[in-house]
Amino acid sequence: MTAGESHGPRLTALVEGVPSGLPLLAEDIDVDLARRQRGYGRGGRMKIETDQVEIVGGVRGGETLGSPIALSITNRDHANWVDRMSPGPLPAPAEPLSRPRPGHVDLAGGLKHDRHDLRDVLERASARETASRTAVGAVCRKLLRVAGIDVFAHVVSIGPVDAPPTSSPPEEIRGRSRASDLACADPDAEARMKVAIRDAAHSGDTLGGVFEVVATGVLPGLGSHVQWDRKLDGRLAQALMSIQAIKGVEIGLGFMAARSSGSHVHDPIHYDGAARRFTRPTNRAGGLEGGITNGMPVVCRAAMKPIATLKKALASVDVRTKEPYQAAFERSDVCAVAAASVVGEAMVCIVLADALLEKFAGDSLRELTRNIHGYRAQLDEY
Repeated sequence: MTAGESHGPRLTALVEGVPSGLPLLAEDIDVDLARRQRGYGRGGRMKIETDQVEIVGGVRGGETLGSPIALSITNRDHANWVDRMSPGPLPAPAEPLSRPRPGHVDLAGGLKHDRHDLRDVLERASARETASRTAVGAVCRKLLRVAGIDVFAHVVSIGPVDAPPTSSPPEEIRGRSRASDLACADPDAEARMKVAIRDAAHSGDTLGGVFEVVATGVLPGLGSHVQWDRKLDGRLAQALMSIQAIKGVEIGLGFMAARSSGSHVHDPIHYDGAARRFTRPTNRAGGLEGGITNGMPVVCRAAMKPIATLKKALASVDVRTKEPYQAAFERSDVCAVAAASVVGEAMVCIVLADALLEKFAGDSLRELTRNIHGYRAQLDEY
């Protein structure tokens, strides 16, 4: 659960269910918060905020207690917005924001909540909220490492520029993407992406793109086939779709599978007697079959639409006067796909950590680890 507005005093997150004994420091979280703020094409807000988390509950002496973990991130820019965003009475009536931006939730949210000052809607809807989710994802990342699971993302397209498919090992893709300004593992594609972003900026426009999230080391058996809302692929899709501006999600081959024959879609199954495990030469299913992980890397892709706040404003209507206007412009990014990929990592970490605890439970880290070891032994005997 998260709370807080874009220009409010702070963002807050509450995480429940993490077992006791997990090593956790603020620095573990700050690493991912810093990554979310970087990326070619980001706007002026990132020059103001230097996100750092304060752990205000659930951790003592660098270890989780098994109680809810409370996280807080201060909005430094709030000092410039006290006259408009103070939780108490405002010093003077604030000028209402009444011109909804096409592509944003401004108008739909205003209609839903009966608000004619659309700032009451857009402040919470802002992607600034994803700083909270990134912090929660970092906590879950620490938990996943106990089971040997690693999660990373890389950008595969920006606007019309696609990175070529790669057969490089996951650790190599991870390293190259982490070193990139655009989280892209292909240097040539990254250079062309930057040109596309510059061109969009000069014309007052914005660009979207596609990022891929990969989880390696995932045990078979996470998720469930027995009810629709327990299927892990569905939960991953919902989590990624919940990120601001994400309009499409694929797992494995995704939509390409619908244009191929079954013999070119499904992964053959082999057995490695020496390793005592089932293997697949391909991973077109993206690590999930029937809503359950199958032991292959989990691979998800998310498509981000171009950011809806444009300098080249689109036509809109004032919700108070009903007169036509050009949409209001708020400070914004030109392209935030690289930042969204970090949030995508966080959401996959959250969903996988939830599934891990469903499968293995454990009130303490020792109990959880013991349960995982017992399951691994069961798999060896299968």
